[in-house]
Amino acid sequence: MKSLKENIDILLELGKVRITFFVAVSTSAGFLQHAGKFTWAILLPSFGVFVLACGSSAFNHYQERKTDALMDRTKGRPLPSGRISETNALIYASSLVLIGLALIYFSSNITAMLLGVTALIWYNLIYTPMKKKYALAVVPGALIGAIPPVIGWAASGGFPFDYKILAIALFFFIWQIPHFWLLLLIYYKDYQKAGFPTLNKTFTESQLSRITYIWIAALAVSSLLIPLLDISYHVYTFAAMVALGVWLVLDTKKILSGYLEKVIFRKAFIAINIYVLAVIIIISIDKLLLNEL
Repeated sequence: MKSLKENIDILLELGKVRITFFVAVSTSAGFLQHAGKFTWAILLPSFGVFVLACGSSAFNHYQERKTDALMDRTKGRPLPSGRISETNALIYASSLVLIGLALIYFSSNITAMLLGVTALIWYNLIYTPMKKKYALAVVPGALIGAIPPVIGWAASGGFPFDYKILAIALFFFIWQIPHFWLLLLIYYKDYQKAGFPTLNKTFTESQLSRITYIWIAALAVSSLLIPLLDISYHVYTFAAMVALGVWLVLDTKKILSGYLEKVIFRKAFIAINIYVLAVIIIISIDKLLLNEL
């Protein structure tokens, strides 16, 4: 008989809460960019997206339970380790998806909910099967990371194809690609052991590092579109984005070193995640300050 803490830990792990929490943050950022001010109405749609993302992640655990069992990094997850049954995992995932979609719909509108359905379908029915066949599946799969801020924007009443939110969505889209490839550089043996097609079979580690670095630089450049496409942003915001971009490019340059080690890739992985979070904070603060002026 498992303790309450053990059961909670299993459910949190199935929901990949460290990742899905960030999804909720990007949703809130999208909401705030359209609303222009903090309002309590931001909470329920963002929480709905969090719950939906947890359900989608739990479905992903179920879908990849067999390959997870083959990788050192994932063999301890709830399903391959036998800590939860497949039936219970599916019930948990289904419940979260339905609750998440309901929260989004009843706290905002049908457009935001349909965007949530799109993200769910793209992640679980398109990207997850695709990455077992194609090494470049991460490129179309990166669309998943671009949708949450658009959900937030739409939940606030914004048009989902407005160029302002699309600039933010593009930023998140580009971030997903070096984010995954850095993980690949760290855990490529695990991915190969599980039978996933990887770019390591096509490129050397040095070549893949250079390709990843180009995407990191593209991420830094794409962030500048956010203030450039909205004249309301203050000049200091643009300067801060430039400074952050320069820091990211210089800090991750070590992955071009001839002496590549996993610790270098891990540091770069942490750096791009800190960078994205910093950009979200800056544009959110900027929007709140401008509304007060």
